[in-house]
Amino acid sequence: MSDPASLNPITPDPASAGGGEDGTVAIVSLYQSQKKIYARAVSGLFATWRWALVWATQILFYGLPWLMWNGRQAVLLDLGSRRFYIGGLVLYPQDFIYLTALLIISAYALFLFTAVAGRLWCGYACPQTVYTEIFMWVELKIQGDRAQRMKLDEGPWNFNRVWRTAAKQSAWIAMGLWTGFTFVGYFTPIRTLAQEASQLGFGPWEWFWILFYGFATYGNAGYMREQVCKYMCPYARFQSAMFDRDTLIISYDTERGEPRGSRSRKADPKQLGLGSCIDCGLCVQVCPTGIDIRKGLQYECIGCAACIDVCDGIMDKMAYPKGLIRYATENSLAEHLSWRDIVRRVMRPRVMIYTAILVAICTAFVVSIALRSPFRVDVVRDRASLARIVDDGRIENIYRLQVMNATEQLQRYRVSVSGLPGIALADVPDLEVKPAEARWVTLGVQVAPEAAAQAGAGAHPIEFQIERVDPLVDASATVRVQEKSTFIVPR
Repeated sequence: MSDPASLNPITPDPASAGGGEDGTVAIVSLYQSQKKIYARAVSGLFATWRWALVWATQILFYGLPWLMWNGRQAVLLDLGSRRFYIGGLVLYPQDFIYLTALLIISAYALFLFTAVAGRLWCGYACPQTVYTEIFMWVELKIQGDRAQRMKLDEGPWNFNRVWRTAAKQSAWIAMGLWTGFTFVGYFTPIRTLAQEASQLGFGPWEWFWILFYGFATYGNAGYMREQVCKYMCPYARFQSAMFDRDTLIISYDTERGEPRGSRSRKADPKQLGLGSCIDCGLCVQVCPTGIDIRKGLQYECIGCAACIDVCDGIMDKMAYPKGLIRYATENSLAEHLSWRDIVRRVMRPRVMIYTAILVAICTAFVVSIALRSPFRVDVVRDRASLARIVDDGRIENIYRLQVMNATEQLQRYRVSVSGLPGIALADVPDLEVKPAEARWVTLGVQVAPEAAAQAGAGAHPIEFQIERVDPLVDASATVRVQEKSTFIVPR
């Protein structure tokens, strides 16, 4: 097969192509394969904080589906029956407003944290960061630290490399599948899922989501890693819109660190004309995205603070003050502000506005949940039979009521109707709805012919009252829901 390039040869002009005087042409590729990043392990204050959040988030994610509440899974998003159980709450699709509120709260919290201290979410709690940290720990334990991994990858495929690679891949695949299994366990009762797993008896959708989510975890945390943060995550692109010169960011103190240069521990940097940076390059080696923080703030920085930990360790060894790389603001570096001044400027108007809005939304959300009615009602008028004349010349409309019990106890309800003179239900049943059940009931609403004639032909507004009947509850605690509809009087 012919080379595609030979089918349409192009002879570039050496001058326009940036070539040399001897006629050689410099060809610049628009696409370049990414060099693999071998991040060095690091310990320190911020690494401890990262691992604390890794443990907290993963105990919550993996452990929550196994908790029980009232004989059922504490958190279960049952899509089949359209019930969402969260602790003592039973939510229906009609409660979608609460999910909207949670998304708004999350967005404002992200705006607030970013305005205060940059990419805190990315560096400490983002699932991509958390799982990458876990997968890198597995890699560290099986294949060794940075130098050992580089040597292993550059060496031949001998027994040592084969078994270490196989062990790492097996561990990664197991973690990915367990993550996918746990994810599906939020939608299918996880104990049922565990029984199915013992026999590999998953349904088709369970197979799909376990494998899909497991593969996504394996691929993102094991291979793509920083590529997700740099190219796939939109947050890296619009974060600058939320930064200003008083935002706390991970910064290299150029005035103190430059000029760089290696020296012995006993040497006086002032006599050598050097700054505090010994140019060891460890801040680059520990960076999970492979950037050099000494070049200033870059969009690839996820705010993990690994460079701060490793640099503080070097400063200790050199007997220099810590903080060559630290959380600071652009104004504090330029104006040599004290920490008190930095904190004072952090609490600026935009931060206060974000905080006030976030507190208001959270308060409204909590109050709404606390005052939420223990049942919901939808009223649908039967369009197949708009109106009919029954015994005694009464006009009757047919309605369908859906009563949704949002508690986990048996509930009884009484229905009444108002809005027109003499309007009444054809029968007045007390509805009984089982725990967390939605029940449809058909009701006939009738109006005497005299009242219908007085009201006139057309659609007239009426209102249904649905009242919870519970003899054990005080009358003052009665819960009542009102739903509007229309009554049709034919011509």
